[in-house]
Amino acid sequence: MSIKFINGVFVLETKNTEYQAAPDDLGILKHLWYGAKTGRNMDYIIPMSETAFGPSVGDAGEARDRSLSVAPLEYSSFGMGDFRITPSKILHKDGTCAADFRYCGYNIIPGKYSITDLPHVYADENEAETLEIYMKDLGSQLKLTLRYSVIPELDIITRCAVFENACDSDVILENASSLCLDLPFGDWECVRFSGSWAAERTPLRTPLTQGITEISSLRGTSSHHQNPSLVVCSPDCTESTGRCYGAALVYSGSFKTQLELDALGYTRIVMGINPDTFSWTLSPKDTFETPEVILSYSAEGFEKLSHNFHKVIRNHVCRGKYKLAERPVLINNWEATYFDFDENKLYDIARKASELGVDMFVLDDGWFGKRNDDNSGLGDWFVNENKIKGGLKQLTEKITDLGMKFGIWFEPEMVSEDSDLYRSHPEWAIKIPGRLPSRGRNQLVLDMSREDVRSYLFKVMSDILGNAKISYVKWDMNRSICDLYSAELPPERMGEFSHRYVLGVYDLLERLTSAFPDVLFEGCSGGGGRFDAGMLYYCPQIWCSDNTDAYDRTRIQYGTSFFYPISAVGSHVSAVPNHQTGRVTPIETRAVTAMAGSFGYELDPNKLSDEEKNAVKEQIVRFKKYRSLIHNGLYYRLSNPIDDELAAWAFVSDDKSRCLAHGMVFTQRDGGFEYIIRLRGLDPNKSYRLESDGSIYTGAALTEGGLRIPFNRGSYVPFEFYLTAVE
Repeated sequence: MSIKFINGVFVLETKNTEYQAAPDDLGILKHLWYGAKTGRNMDYIIPMSETAFGPSVGDAGEARDRSLSVAPLEYSSFGMGDFRITPSKILHKDGTCAADFRYCGYNIIPGKYSITDLPHVYADENEAETLEIYMKDLGSQLKLTLRYSVIPELDIITRCAVFENACDSDVILENASSLCLDLPFGDWECVRFSGSWAAERTPLRTPLTQGITEISSLRGTSSHHQNPSLVVCSPDCTESTGRCYGAALVYSGSFKTQLELDALGYTRIVMGINPDTFSWTLSPKDTFETPEVILSYSAEGFEKLSHNFHKVIRNHVCRGKYKLAERPVLINNWEATYFDFDENKLYDIARKASELGVDMFVLDDGWFGKRNDDNSGLGDWFVNENKIKGGLKQLTEKITDLGMKFGIWFEPEMVSEDSDLYRSHPEWAIKIPGRLPSRGRNQLVLDMSREDVRSYLFKVMSDILGNAKISYVKWDMNRSICDLYSAELPPERMGEFSHRYVLGVYDLLERLTSAFPDVLFEGCSGGGGRFDAGMLYYCPQIWCSDNTDAYDRTRIQYGTSFFYPISAVGSHVSAVPNHQTGRVTPIETRAVTAMAGSFGYELDPNKLSDEEKNAVKEQIVRFKKYRSLIHNGLYYRLSNPIDDELAAWAFVSDDKSRCLAHGMVFTQRDGGFEYIIRLRGLDPNKSYRLESDGSIYTGAALTEGGLRIPFNRGSYVPFEFYLTAVE
């Protein structure tokens, strides 16, 4: 068993880690430990002394050492003497906001818990075990269940909370976060993943100092600007050494993560739905389930932590036919044509791409309604036959006759004011009565909390997908959400809108992916604006960034790799000068970078030179040779492209028999200087053959001494090393 209740202590064990919690004599549920296995009860590290300005709980009598303000707690609440950041705040009918949750029982269940209407980690009874700890507010009938599931082999623990109103009147949840985790004394640093459109998920590592650090989004999505993931690490932590904790929220809407280092040296992490745009009315007998947080701990540095998250997301979050399947090499017409195309231009791109070995053609924005620019047409999901004569069915048949699959772009959550849909249903758009609506990209957002909106979208999208040979959908979302309002909600429940919007998106995705199980869905939000574990539950890959520049992509993909598996990263070779940056990089450099993901192209192959066309043919052959290793192997970050003079990464098979190392040298030094990369993950006792020249190296030599990158003049110079174990 991975979960035990021993001498009053809950012990959750994974292969390499241990989590401990225990109720004290007053029923206060305390967090004792999360980290490496210790072999003993860790309650001895909890402070039990009187603390100045730390009020003790009321039922402690005259004792002065029972303050919640210094206790490491499993789940705190506002208003009862814990003055630190808190995961919950409850408004009662008398206007008070206090809650004092105390332990009242537990249950251990085989398998993994599920969450109604929300994405979550899944696992069967042979892979996971669940602990439910039951709590009750001392001053009301409000109940709280803390859920923990353990996947021992992956060193993964998941957490969520369930509130149940057993009172005789409504209560309002003003904060209902998923995670409260108190870390032991020590120096810690925080690694967040920040950025902006076209510069997503850049790691930012800073020491924690006394006070509060916040990582959050109020944009209605997890956002380009912050990611709902976090690493807390020791100052000496590197890729392969040191202690680190990782937490990833399985949620795609506005979120908030806070870290507080208090005056006594404890660090608290709170993560969940952003309470700034959230409240939820719980009527009697109602329950509310929070989104899930995935936790892992590594005593072996960042790469072990990343491996844990890659495995759990790829195998226990992603679902459906394509979760482990080899993905097609695709070509997308967006940067080749933008809105300026007809059926002949599209067919010419597909025909040439087919000759080069591409598996799938994807038709991007502009195929529907009156859509010749980004000012009109969104919401009118019917084919524009002025641009595609004969309709979509005829075009898909012509392209599939080439031996290719066909994919298509939708932006279901959006509506243009210049559209038939908006003229028929202006009330479906999110806008506040009496105020002019805010526009982003000249479009409004549909109220996805409404069942009638979702039913309309399901019908029109199903009509398209069911009446043409379509194998892939790119689901885009190109603006942030403001003007929060729904005509369907009464004023006193308007705080529920943001969360109901996210639930609506999930509902539509669930219906579509269930109705079309053979279609590969790729998520997108102006690139990487909604790259999170919640979306990966429905879409096993996400367009990583609208920035396709190979140099910038090494940095974006570097940050993405800390939590998300390589198979989830949509990455393409695009034309040069790059459309976002103007940078010119060799086509092989662009290919090497794009191979660290679900590979494809975003250009017009008819405009390539003969030399470039031959290069594309060879790149596709190589990628298909390496694809299973790239998507299923262990990923190693061999450099930090933000600080170093090169980008380098590698994939190693589980049995350590194959290794592929890729990267680029940004700018060569003078004098023939050659860089060295040291590989990791190989068997030191095995010998490996380098495919390019047949040289033999021991695993120990490749790890300790490394490989020289041959000197080549110029900038953005790619390299590739493919090694196989010698029998």
